[in-house]
Amino acid sequence: MPKPKDEFDGLYPCDFYTAEELFEPGEMYTVYEIGRLLQGLDPESELEPDTEAVLLDWAIPWVVANSEDLVVGNPVAEDQPGYYGLKREDDRRD
Repeated sequence: MPKPKDEFDGLYPCDFYTAEELFEPGEMYTVYEIGRLLQGLDPESELEPDTEAVLLDWAIPWVVANSEDLVVGNPVAEDQPGYYGLKREDDRRD
C-alpha cells in the first residue's frame, strides 16, 4: 500500500553506481554478485536466502538500466546464472 512522503523521516536521492564504478575491468559477475556489490559487500559474501532475494530485486533493474555498458557471458552450467561485465572495445561480438 502506498504511503505519504511525509510519513518518512528522510528522503534520499536514488543514486546507483555506474557499471564502471561497480565492476573490475576484465571480471564477469552474476546477478547475485552484482546485488552484493550494489550494497558494498564482497561479491562472495554468504547471505541468508531472504536477503539474497531482496538484493536480486535491486540487481536485475540495475542490469537493465546499465545494459548499454555491459556484455553478457553464458552460464558455465545449465543450472547457474549468466555473467555480466564491462563492455570494452576489444570484446568479441558473436
